[in-house]
Amino acid sequence: MELKKEDSTEQKLAFDKYNYWIMLSGLGVLMLGFIIMTMDKEPFGFGFLGLTLGPVLVFLGFIIEIFAILYRRK
Repeated sequence: MELKKEDSTEQKLAFDKYNYWIMLSGLGVLMLGFIIMTMDKEPFGFGFLGLTLGPVLVFLGFIIEIFAILYRRK
């Protein structure tokens, strides 16, 4: 009794090259957001950079990361 091997021995990876590029760009946006939050000159970071621009960029970075994980080419 012979066991048949599947025709497709090639295993596909979970992510494509494009997914990794999106992930790297998301990490870049995340790092930029954290760096901008530390650049705020107001006491305790209560200026525009620390309270508005930095957190918005961090949130956008997380959205990009989620998109990179869920995106699948057709």
